[in-house]
Amino acid sequence: MTPKNNITALIITYNEIGYIERCIESIGFADEIIVVDSFSTDGTYEYLLSHKKVKVVQRPFKNYTDQKAFALQQANNDWILFVDADEVVNAQLREEILQTIANKNAAEAYYFYRQFMYQGAPLHFSGWQTDKNHRLFRKSKVKFVDNKLVHESLDVNGTSKSLKTKLEHYCFKNFDDYKRKMLCYGQLQAQERLQKGETSSVLKLLIKPIWRFTYNFVCRFGFLDGTKGLKVCYLNALSVYHRYAQLHRLRQNLNVKPYGSFGKERNYAIGKESVIS
Repeated sequence: MTPKNNITALIITYNEIGYIERCIESIGFADEIIVVDSFSTDGTYEYLLSHKKVKVVQRPFKNYTDQKAFALQQANNDWILFVDADEVVNAQLREEILQTIANKNAAEAYYFYRQFMYQGAPLHFSGWQTDKNHRLFRKSKVKFVDNKLVHESLDVNGTSKSLKTKLEHYCFKNFDDYKRKMLCYGQLQAQERLQKGETSSVLKLLIKPIWRFTYNFVCRFGFLDGTKGLKVCYLNALSVYHRYAQLHRLRQNLNVKPYGSFGKERNYAIGKESVIS
């Protein structure tokens, strides 16, 4: 009998066939694997249904934070391993995870650094070399921050540390797929910034994407990744452009209704967008 590790692995998905299989295989050491699927149409849901160790729930996608918070509620263990469908926990990282949760003096949450994989090969620069996220944590000690719609973050009641081994991130399947993701992120980030009262302008629309590309390609050594770095830096800059274009459009269509004694507080009626994870 396989010993219990008292850990739940969580994933949210939409159309991840061809990647989700490797992800599920890599987290098989978890006692419980729960996947929240946003009504995939490519066979992802059927694959998950057929997997004996996976519990799959279908739920409409609103934003990343909302979907991940829902997934967290489904877990039965306190230790949570949260991965994306295009991420892989290699053998070395698996051992580090198991040693960590077995340690009585473990922190409440752990960051994972990620190795960005470009069509199966590692991308070493282009702004991704210091990318990290909370991936391992105690359910009882965290909550997702409500005002983040994308690039969700955790509010940790306790200490956060980092694991040494990187999580493999197979995000770049092809140019069109990565472009779709970047545009989706830009759209959600526009809604975030609208809620915070940020404005857009022609100057921001021009300067912000140029700066993002220059920073990642030059300052973050994207040019050392060659053509791959050029494409990734361009698409990340495109996401920034889309963010401010969307923000400008949303503010133009904004219905602002002041209320309260001095009209200092406002309701922001944000137009509904069709967003896929």
